[in-house]
Amino acid sequence: MTDARMRSREQERTDEEETTDGCPECGGLVVQDEEHGESVCADCGLVVEEDGIDRGPEWRAFDSKEKDEKSRVGAPTTNTMHDKGLSTNIDWRDKDAYGNSLSSNQRQKMQRLRKWNERFRTRDAKERNLKQALGEIDRMASALGLPDNVRETASVIYRRALEDDLLPGRSIEGVATSCVYAAARQAGVPRSLDEIADVSRVEKSEIARTYRYVVRELGLEVAPADPESYVPRFASSLELSDESAHRARELLKTAKDKGVHSGKSPVGLAAAAVYAAALLTNEKTTQAKVSEVADISEVTIRNRYHELLEAEDTIPV
Repeated sequence: MTDARMRSREQERTDEEETTDGCPECGGLVVQDEEHGESVCADCGLVVEEDGIDRGPEWRAFDSKEKDEKSRVGAPTTNTMHDKGLSTNIDWRDKDAYGNSLSSNQRQKMQRLRKWNERFRTRDAKERNLKQALGEIDRMASALGLPDNVRETASVIYRRALEDDLLPGRSIEGVATSCVYAAARQAGVPRSLDEIADVSRVEKSEIARTYRYVVRELGLEVAPADPESYVPRFASSLELSDESAHRARELLKTAKDKGVHSGKSPVGLAAAAVYAAALLTNEKTTQAKVSEVADISEVTIRNRYHELLEAEDTIPV
């Protein structure tokens, strides 16, 4: 290497160090102006570098939907899939990218690829277990109308239970159901055990027993269900007004202040509060309708209803 070339390399390296360390004029802080593609000194305003490289996409988007449509990257990883969404999916339709049917040889080849792809996706019993359980979690969460964050949390809880070897002696469905129940309570969108049992393939007693075991062994922090968290869903299903929902929450707050809620089912209290609030705001509903929506007996609603009104010393009109 010639001396001239070496001096040129050293000069370039010195210039880079000066640009990185600070302004070559005053030594001030150099900041990046992404909008104009320039590096500017924050103290004296000297343009240290211009015509910077824009490493963002060449397209523009004005809302999230348009951004998703134009993006050319894959979906993010997720715990709701046993392989976290990193595997290859081969379409079941024997068609190419243009919608044309494949030849017989190509169809046979794609069938072999699908078979081997499925084998590689679930290479051992642990992965097959996880795949089945996450499918159950997704099915139950969809049936219960739970948001994506609850499904993600339930999947993480199940993965922890599988890693800690908590499944021997217990069914996959039972542990998956208890994970959904725990995740819903942690997210503040609880579902009653009866609602969970309705969409599960195991009995209510097994769900409760497995739930207590999983929470204890994993050390999950699950606060007691708040009756107020059930009110919006019950009021919406009964098509009651916001005034009734607000009145129901007031009844429950009064009950909690006076200790009436202690030892009572939060679902029963919420159902009774919604029924009482509907009467107090002159909205028509019946105990039978509330019972059907909350999946609680009418006797429980009547008992809790009287206790709530006694706590507030209110007589319905």
